[in-house]
Amino acid sequence: MDKKKKLFEQFPPVSTTEWMEKVTADLKGADFTRRLVWKTRDGLSVMPFYREEDLDKLPHSNLLPGDFPFVRGVEVMGNNWLIRQDITVTDYKAANAKALDILMRGITSLGFVIEDSQSVTPDTVAELLKDIHPESIEINFSVAGGAKELVAALKGYLSSSGAALKQVKITVPADPLGRLAARGRLCVPVDQGLDYLADLVSDAAEIPGIRCVEPSGTLFSNAGAGPVAELAYTLSLGNEYMAALTGRGTDPDTAAKAFRFTFGIGPDFFPEIAKLRAARMLWAEIVSAWGTKESGSALMHIHSVTGRWNKTLYDPYVNMLRTQTEAMSAVLGGAESVTVEPFDTVFRSANDFSERIARNQQLLLMEEAHLGKIADPGAGSYYIEELTSMIVSEAWKLFLEIEEEGGFLAALRKGMIQQRISEAAAKRKADMARRKEVLLGTNQYPDFTEDKAPEHDPGKLVTEQTPSSEEVMPVIPARGADEFEKLRLATEKSGRRPLVFMLTIGNLAMRRARAQFSANFFAVAGYEVRDNNGFASVAEGVTAALEAKADIIVICSSDDEYATLAKEAFTATGRKALFVVAGNPPCMEELRAEGVEHFISIKSNVLETLQMFNRILGIN
Repeated sequence: MDKKKKLFEQFPPVSTTEWMEKVTADLKGADFTRRLVWKTRDGLSVMPFYREEDLDKLPHSNLLPGDFPFVRGVEVMGNNWLIRQDITVTDYKAANAKALDILMRGITSLGFVIEDSQSVTPDTVAELLKDIHPESIEINFSVAGGAKELVAALKGYLSSSGAALKQVKITVPADPLGRLAARGRLCVPVDQGLDYLADLVSDAAEIPGIRCVEPSGTLFSNAGAGPVAELAYTLSLGNEYMAALTGRGTDPDTAAKAFRFTFGIGPDFFPEIAKLRAARMLWAEIVSAWGTKESGSALMHIHSVTGRWNKTLYDPYVNMLRTQTEAMSAVLGGAESVTVEPFDTVFRSANDFSERIARNQQLLLMEEAHLGKIADPGAGSYYIEELTSMIVSEAWKLFLEIEEEGGFLAALRKGMIQQRISEAAAKRKADMARRKEVLLGTNQYPDFTEDKAPEHDPGKLVTEQTPSSEEVMPVIPARGADEFEKLRLATEKSGRRPLVFMLTIGNLAMRRARAQFSANFFAVAGYEVRDNNGFASVAEGVTAALEAKADIIVICSSDDEYATLAKEAFTATGRKALFVVAGNPPCMEELRAEGVEHFISIKSNVLETLQMFNRILGIN
């Protein structure tokens, strides 16, 4: 080989046709689509490989950062996202002290969640922002029903402090239709709520750095919607606000500049990256259709929050791994600011430790992984570019369906959006019940040593929907783990841990594989599991199980041996314990005829099966 040649010159180019011929040959007659094409949660078909030629049909792949429709954002020199942490405000002085403290620990975006809207006054706002430099960081507020008063107080504070108004980044969001979707009703008529929003936009327009319209996709993603559906519903909500604002006399450019979007980020790593790129692209097209004159008006400003659907009570430190990859998706997708929620936020109020970890997760991505060094790192990736295009296409189709129903509000009133989200959530939960979708430590590979749940707030853990005089059916938040957690908490509250005894016998490989499977299966319910190396005879195994006072005996062997060993073991137990066969052996019907009722396998619905065993054992 000629060492003077460049490396790639030593390999001849291979065409897509040649690749496909090789793949087809290696499949040996198996169906290419069934074996190698996988589907995302939203049903997008993803090929096993993409090539440079695939970019030829994607016009957006040749764009640069700053080019309309902003699929690549506007950052040119890097990816300088803001690290946000929220603070619940009940005591303004204490909230200010906490804000000043975390600003010294790497936070560049503050979120103040004001619980009592009546407490907002010029004096309390001044106390909250004391010694905080508004031009240096982003400041976000959340207050129910007091947004106009807060904007007025902020305008006074910024004026008196001499702040450079063009440099401030402040969000005082109002999302009346999002609140309607979440609660099922508003405290005022919908038209009045939209009037309030238009007045708020007008009040805030005097200061360019204040944004006050925030459609939030977390409402949909935390209820079970996938990336495409979340994007479509959020865009539809944004379009409804554009219609409401312009219909009330707000200039399209003024209206568009008042927006800042929030998206949830779930576990689908690459689709979530592509979702944010697709979101900017579609919003730019929507805003342009409203007749904006300034190109910058069409830029979507995005805040991302780690999702809650996949967060768990048990084995909670796994939540850190989940939020880390989610934060990576948000950053690589070009979110301007990111909130990593503490790992324990779904089951209790975060403490200093969990808040510190959440901050440091983003600092690791920025300072050690250097994800802030490159603008739109997904650009040019054949896969991400193709995925972006697919999400654009599918989200647009769903967006148009909603528009055909009359827009977001009309679709919400008809129940279309809620029904689709409910169906998506039900499918995901069904997949989790059968472990097609895995929640590590909850429905698969539970921690055998975790005999108790972490300290938690039951009211925060489970969202109960109470009947009310609802105008629309609400979008109900949920988590994939909630039914599994109820199951395991019931075991804890019963005051006993049923003992599951593995009666391993016969073929070494099969008994070990089935024992490991069965141990993981029953540990999901919080049962105590006792594995064994193997028994020389059925009598020895049954005697050991009964001496251990086992509640459940699981025989683990090979299909061929079950015909004799399972029958013998079942008879020997004398029904002194529940008897389970690990697997679906050909002799199943013969064993059923002998009285064996219980079989577990990879085809079992784990949740329903364990709920059945809880009932049999008297655990409610």
